[in-house]
Amino acid sequence: MDGSNRRSAPASDDDGDASREVPPLYQRIGGHAALETVVDDLYLRILADERLSPFFAGTDLTRMKGRQVEFFAALLGGPTPYVGASMRTVHRGRGITAGHFGLVAGHLTDALTAAGLDRELTDQVIGAVASLAGDIATARESPTPP
Repeated sequence: MDGSNRRSAPASDDDGDASREVPPLYQRIGGHAALETVVDDLYLRILADERLSPFFAGTDLTRMKGRQVEFFAALLGGPTPYVGASMRTVHRGRGITAGHFGLVAGHLTDALTAAGLDRELTDQVIGAVASLAGDIATARESPTPP
């Protein structure tokens, strides 16, 4: 996710036609290697967050990161479809709220930014992930004590 991946608008061809197909988001962010970097950083941030780290106690993080890279690659238009369980199935019963989802999205935004993505590409990735919030954040927020 170096500076060469910062272009986010469609490029014009020699005839001035701006309708040339834009590569998938997966390619524009730097492909598999870039996703591995982002996911590694994301999990460092999540595990350092005391509000989120308990969700990962006893988890095989190497396996989890690999699955996360596979999932993000498929979600962002990569060459291989995601073949794991649905997001709803994977996250069901884990007590994940919209607040938790928002915290992870914030850490993902920070990881994408740290990897060199510009704001437009970062927003596109977050938009793709946000479309899954209803399948992931299925627990109700706990009422705040008076």
